[in-house]
Amino acid sequence: MRLLVLGGTEFVGRAVVEAALGRGWEVTVLHRGRHAPPPGVRALHGDRTASDGLAALTGGTWDAVVDTWSAAPRAVRDAARLLRGRAGRYVYVSSCSVYAWAPPAGYTEDAPLVAGASADAGQSDYARDKRGAELAAVEAFGADRSVLVRAGLILGPYENVGRLPWWLNRVARGGPVLAPGPRDLPLQYVDVRDLADWTLGAVGRELGGPYNLASPPGHTTMGGLLDACVRATGGPAELRWTDPGTVLAAGIEPWGRLPVWTPPGSDLHDALQSADVSRALATGLTCRPVGDTVADTWSWLRGVGGTAPQRPDRPPVGLDPETEAKVLAADALGPGGGVPGTTP
Repeated sequence: MRLLVLGGTEFVGRAVVEAALGRGWEVTVLHRGRHAPPPGVRALHGDRTASDGLAALTGGTWDAVVDTWSAAPRAVRDAARLLRGRAGRYVYVSSCSVYAWAPPAGYTEDAPLVAGASADAGQSDYARDKRGAELAAVEAFGADRSVLVRAGLILGPYENVGRLPWWLNRVARGGPVLAPGPRDLPLQYVDVRDLADWTLGAVGRELGGPYNLASPPGHTTMGGLLDACVRATGGPAELRWTDPGTVLAAGIEPWGRLPVWTPPGSDLHDALQSADVSRALATGLTCRPVGDTVADTWSWLRGVGGTAPQRPDRPPVGLDPETEAKVLAADALGPGGGVPGTTP
């Protein structure tokens, strides 16, 4: 199988490349040269934002293309149009963010989509950029030859957003750790390697159309994730489970300042932790245990010196030590113990 990966040097793209090489596929990557691709690929250079950025692809043919672009949709439009006669299938790694806000718990691929997206657009916001890129892929390859991977939260080795790496480093530092409750809060995510395996399987099965791609809701819990971080790092951390109301009253932003966590019963939790993924499960998605994802990410993180790479288009995540200590101290005093926004 001949695979072209547009990118292929970071996180999702890299995982796809490694999975394809593991299957014995012939892999070509087009990238800007900022990061080295995995050994064993045919590497082409090009900046797809430049007028001649796709020139290196001229003349090649592939069984499938995997594209992870998340900026201006017109870059996907240009690549898909160039490749529609020379590739069998176009896989676009999209996001569950393409659904109109706020999707209800248990939403399927038929849920309403964000308005105002266009395949011809420049960069705007993440949701419309991803939806516009979906439209570009379908316009060029048709619904039957384009696969729209609407991924949920993605975790695992090579993560360049910082969510799981932040938790691992925080737990490894030890001491009292603000653990946002409830402990049994259901989480939904996908290990990047499971995403890669399903994506290659979708190519082999000649699938088409959109697929919500994440673990089943409740694959693990907030407690399961943080307990796995404690086990993996072996640090002297003490998880201090804190009521969601206390966390929110302190002005701590879910998802960003406390990565992965979304308050129970909120629109944010329904949107990010409760997608219906039965279609993906029925077409081969399997999800490894959270302990494996956490342990392998910690092993990779130590191998790169403890500091994960950071995408320049994403803000840093994580809670500063001063705020964490303040909330923990106030929480120890009981209800209203001095946390801003509460009544003493």
